[in-house]
Amino acid sequence: MKSFLSKSGAIAAGLLLAAATFSPPLLAAEAADAAAVNAYAIDNFFLFICAVLVLFMQAGFALVETGLNAAKNTVNILFKNLMDMAIGAILFFFVGYGLMYPGEAFSGGFFGFGGSGISTEMPEIAGGKLYPAVDFLFQVAFAATAATIVSGAVAGRMQFKAYLIYSAVISAVVYPISGFWLWGGGWLKALGFHDFAGSLLVHALGGFAGLAGAIVLGPRVGRFNEDGSPNAMPGHNLALSTLGVFILLIGWYGFNPGSQLAIVGGDNTAAVMKIAVNTTLAACAGAVVAMIFAWSLFKKPDLTMALNGMLAGLVAITANCDVVSYDASLIIGGVGGILVVLGIKLLDMLKIDDPVGAWPVHGLNGIWAGVAAWIFGGQPMVAQLVGSIVVPLWGFGTMLVLFLILKAAGILRVHKDEEMKGLDISEHKEEAYYGFDIYTTQ
Repeated sequence: MKSFLSKSGAIAAGLLLAAATFSPPLLAAEAADAAAVNAYAIDNFFLFICAVLVLFMQAGFALVETGLNAAKNTVNILFKNLMDMAIGAILFFFVGYGLMYPGEAFSGGFFGFGGSGISTEMPEIAGGKLYPAVDFLFQVAFAATAATIVSGAVAGRMQFKAYLIYSAVISAVVYPISGFWLWGGGWLKALGFHDFAGSLLVHALGGFAGLAGAIVLGPRVGRFNEDGSPNAMPGHNLALSTLGVFILLIGWYGFNPGSQLAIVGGDNTAAVMKIAVNTTLAACAGAVVAMIFAWSLFKKPDLTMALNGMLAGLVAITANCDVVSYDASLIIGGVGGILVVLGIKLLDMLKIDDPVGAWPVHGLNGIWAGVAAWIFGGQPMVAQLVGSIVVPLWGFGTMLVLFLILKAAGILRVHKDEEMKGLDISEHKEEAYYGFDIYTTQ
């Protein structure tokens, strides 16, 4: 019996030794595979949620623009914002994405993307492994944002068909080309230019495109007197505009933190949270400083200036949110709040009519964001200055040509009588507020 127990013990010890020798590598490999699968799922789900947040910004832009304009143009404004997304997504699918990221992600289409189906490969994209489709969703949301910025600058007097042409061109060609210069690995990338989430590539591009449209269109009827002094044309619903700004603030947490493109791993998680805090601080600083600065100029606290100040702070931090400190983000946002008020005053002096302040918010502060990445973020001075000049010039120049062509073709601006009646009735034969007699009076 004792001999049997001894033999049994030896066998058991041998089995344990074998288990200790062979099992850990197998278990470790299985654990590593599971960890990789989980990391892949978490990163892709993170970017998907961020893409949805950025798409939600379309609602914010629509509400801000609607509230800051006359009620008689509400249908027209909402329609433009809807088509920016709908037309832009289709054209970016077939044309724009392939121009911006040549050879990546999808097979087929006009430029190596779309058409014949989605690739099942998982190419390594900056920040980790991403499924191609989720990267497209994130990028197309950015394209829609660039397009819709212009809507506010040309509100109240542009023909709907002309706007559709503009929206198609910027989504399919103009935005993707300048986007390729940096994010697609082009010459700005080689130069060392830093625009983390698109202060220049998205916001300044759209802001300066809107400036070109506002200049070619000319001001709304009654906006300026014969002596050049401006007349206030208040928006019809500041509740909508305020809600829109809060939606944009929420959406920006997809815009900026999402541009890290990954959240798995200590470094990625820390970067995402730092970016989110910088985004918050800059937005709040922009709103507070714009309120105080405008209050000192106009002798009253102005809600619209504070709203635009918050948006200015958001734009100002977007290029540099990954490389600046928390204290610097407060300064960057605060300067943005001052710039937006000065920008609105400058447009009035130049008799340029931008109903929502699209150029001061997105154009002027887009440039400031690029410069701030050098001053506060340690990015190369020459690269930041070059990128902060070239991208706005590209947006302004291309869209100036397009708007001049549309004007020469006689399809850019509505007739004065149609403008006075309101674009909802003259362009769409619809009323946003049915039953309220606010459209046929001047």
